[in-house]
Amino acid sequence: MNPTALMIMLLSLAIGTTMTLMSHHWLLAWIGLEINTLAIIPLMTKTPHPRAIEAATKYFLTQASASALILFSATMNAWKTGEWSITLLSDPYTITLSMALMMKLGLAPLHFWLPEVIQGIPLSTGLILSTWQKIAPMALLLQISHLTDLKLLITVGLTSILIGGWGGINQTQLRKVMAFSSIGHLGWMVLILKFNPQLTLFNFLLYITMTAAMFFSLMSISSTKISEISSSWPKSPILVTTMMLVLLSLAGLPPLTGFSPKLLIILELAKQNTLLLASVTMLASLLALFFYLRLTYVMILTLPPHIPPSSTHWRTTKNSPLTATMTTLALLIFPLSPTFLLII
Repeated sequence: MNPTALMIMLLSLAIGTTMTLMSHHWLLAWIGLEINTLAIIPLMTKTPHPRAIEAATKYFLTQASASALILFSATMNAWKTGEWSITLLSDPYTITLSMALMMKLGLAPLHFWLPEVIQGIPLSTGLILSTWQKIAPMALLLQISHLTDLKLLITVGLTSILIGGWGGINQTQLRKVMAFSSIGHLGWMVLILKFNPQLTLFNFLLYITMTAAMFFSLMSISSTKISEISSSWPKSPILVTTMMLVLLSLAGLPPLTGFSPKLLIILELAKQNTLLLASVTMLASLLALFFYLRLTYVMILTLPPHIPPSSTHWRTTKNSPLTATMTTLALLIFPLSPTFLLII
């Protein structure tokens, strides 16, 4: 893509997200979401492939439907209350606005577009879709969290955790695995949203860090299939080792970064006297743990002396400082978790 066009698209993404984050008015928030949607579509289709065109079409239709629902609900709410304020919602429209934002985030049962879209686009665009594009809808969901129905959040959260784990088990494509991983992590965030919004924000920041680290690592070795990461050890053993640790961090194993949000969420659920919900959540997360460990097992099988006979060193590119930074954060933030929670 032309560097000038790329700069314009990335600047539009930044402007759209910033506009939504700064707005107290539903119409301005909707405009920011629309700018975000329109800015990422050229990035999806920068490689003119039928899968990329199909992914961009699916993404546009889904996001347009969610945006139309947001605009309609906000307009009806303004007609009823006389206010466009984001935090002033009447009862019927809170549910529709929440579901529209969940559709934009890719939460179950409105998740069907996310794996197919991420599978059809490049890794760099998948990184933006999995991290940056979720900031604006999550910010709006956090602002209306005190008005959202608790039963809806618990149902959507548990469903997302189950589908995020169940859907990723039989995948051979790494982009689909990351898509289902995203669904599962967002389920944890929505589950605790009503009880402790600050903890949801903390979880979201760590999710962005870990997901970005994984995508940067995959971009460094140009891998989109499990079979490709299994043959990357001879060229870049250190990078593959850190990828294994990032996967374990995404799984939530101690003492890595991903353990802190899961531990704090379970403690918060126990503090709210919802022990049954905490138990079901932990059991459901075992499904996601299975496919993370499966990916790690594939990498371990290629360690010496089981290195594949092929000596081809294709696909691996030069590691960037950004990859090293995000990987370090994805592995070592756990001891600093109390400090970050105090800041939030």
